[in-house]
Amino acid sequence: MNMLIYLIPIALFLGALGLLAFLWSIKTGQYEDLDGAAWRALGDEPPEDRQQHK
Repeated sequence: MNMLIYLIPIALFLGALGLLAFLWSIKTGQYEDLDGAAWRALGDEPPEDRQQHK
């Protein structure tokens, strides 16, 4: 029972840390273009850095 004194604040801290990371990712626009990466993976064109070396 004494361990709950330590575990509850640690769990609350980790939960708040996860929430802050999620809010930061929303603020920086990580979820704005969800379909773009999927369509780029299906494209036939090679990445731009490979085209420059030819």
